[in-house]
Amino acid sequence: MSMQSGASTIDPGEVAKFEAMAAEWWDPVGKFRPLHMMNPCRLDYIAAQIAAEFGRDRSAPTPFAGLRLLDIGCGGGLLSEPMARLGADVVGADAAGGNIAVARLHAEQSGLAIDYRHTAAESLAAAGERFDVVLALEVIEHVADPPAFMAACRDLLRPGGLMIASTINRTARSFAMAIVGAEWVLRWLPKGTHDWRRFVTPDEMAGLMRGAGLDPVDRKGMVFDPLRAEWRLSARDLAVNYTAAAVRRAT
Repeated sequence: MSMQSGASTIDPGEVAKFEAMAAEWWDPVGKFRPLHMMNPCRLDYIAAQIAAEFGRDRSAPTPFAGLRLLDIGCGGGLLSEPMARLGADVVGADAAGGNIAVARLHAEQSGLAIDYRHTAAESLAAAGERFDVVLALEVIEHVADPPAFMAACRDLLRPGGLMIASTINRTARSFAMAIVGAEWVLRWLPKGTHDWRRFVTPDEMAGLMRGAGLDPVDRKGMVFDPLRAEWRLSARDLAVNYTAAAVRRAT
């Protein structure tokens, strides 16, 4: 599917940032090192929420078989691939065509059947696409119109469907860690990858979800442990990275 012009939530400047880094998606020590490090934590949260919402046994070989899942802002497929391995019927969508090219190649090399598309959430919604699960991780801080983006995600969900979003809180601590630390000092990401003013607080996220007709059901912080060099979920610390889940009302 080709990218449709005039998609209201797309910010061309933000798309260009990720186009420039597309070739590095699967390099665990490259520009996407933070996401590779965070991925086990994100996947644990996603799998737990899907299993709880749909009554699935996570110990089964393919616990999410029969569920249709959209990974919006899929990048190179760091989440799409494990979701496909867990049995979900996965569509990965991204506004950056370079990301989709990388994702398709890596999925092919990995023997995975994933439907990758260069498109936007509202284009999929307008086409009548519907999913049991919509993932929008590290996306909302890069879109031009967060309320419109959230409404498109709502439209993409079947009644009773589950949305999971993650982003960065707008706090002094997040500026110190996500901007100063990750971009300026450690240089994990190019300077300017994130704009602190566009970060979304947990309460703002809940408001966006409710405003779009979604019912928030859970949220957790994702906290980096520098001694172990790993991420963990936290019920209390949402000061920097966090993830949230919401369900589309059945009526």
